[in-house]
Amino acid sequence: MTDDSPTFSRGVRLGVDVGAVRVGLARSDADGLLATPVETVTGDRDAQVRRIVEVAQELGAVALVVGLPRQLSGAEGRAAQAAREYALVLARACSPVPVRLVDERLTTVSAHQALHRSGRPGRQHRAVVDQVAAVMILQEALDQERRTGQPAGELVDHGTEIES
Repeated sequence: MTDDSPTFSRGVRLGVDVGAVRVGLARSDADGLLATPVETVTGDRDAQVRRIVEVAQELGAVALVVGLPRQLSGAEGRAAQAAREYALVLARACSPVPVRLVDERLTTVSAHQALHRSGRPGRQHRAVVDQVAAVMILQEALDQERRTGQPAGELVDHGTEIES
């Protein structure tokens, strides 16, 4: 009797929600069942990337999942291009740990809604909304990987040139 069920490789995954000012981080458990918030990273891009690499190393991350903010139509605008560039810099800094881009349409909106439903006042959202969005991005990627046995999203090729 053969087992045709999808396989899931164990290990912590790190979710990354790239914002214009802040970056939210989330992590999974080693079994890939649950994403939880880690922290919000601030500073310039170099400082953010250094901190993300540090967190990935501390957790022994086997992969990083970066949200790709597509438009509702599926098209990619400026925010998606910025996320691709950020993911490429991150892939180079984290090599050989793979970095994958996953569709994150509406995660920030959903994160604000979840925070509002939890009773957190809107003015307090800024401090944690990026972490909540990172949790949502990572959880969707984990669920997809568990369903299919394949990592979610597209692998970032760290040999790609950054467009100016």
